[in-house]
Amino acid sequence: MCLAVPGRVLDIGEKDGTRMATVDFGGVQKEVCLEYLPDLQVGEYAIVHVGFALQRLDEESARQTLELFEQLGMLQEEFGDPWEQAAAQAGADAPWPFADEPAVAAPQEEVQP
Repeated sequence: MCLAVPGRVLDIGEKDGTRMATVDFGGVQKEVCLEYLPDLQVGEYAIVHVGFALQRLDEESARQTLELFEQLGMLQEEFGDPWEQAAAQAGADAPWPFADEPAVAAPQEEVQP
């Protein structure tokens, strides 16, 4: 699922001619394009979807939304580690997908006396 998540602008710069920002989403920081909100400033909040800041948001609304997303586990779903998420979906007792294949040892370096 892709959410539009509120985040706070930490810094603003330019990358390859595009106005970009580092945005904090309740502890997770991502790089975000500011081309749709060219006057957004450091410290302000915006709703971000697929890496684009789409709409300015007041701080209280942003905090309430982030709290709700956190309670529902949606921030972890959106920003969590994809490997951890895949393991959780497979179940803790799921076998390694290549368990029936023989293990291949890494080549050992020869030690010269």
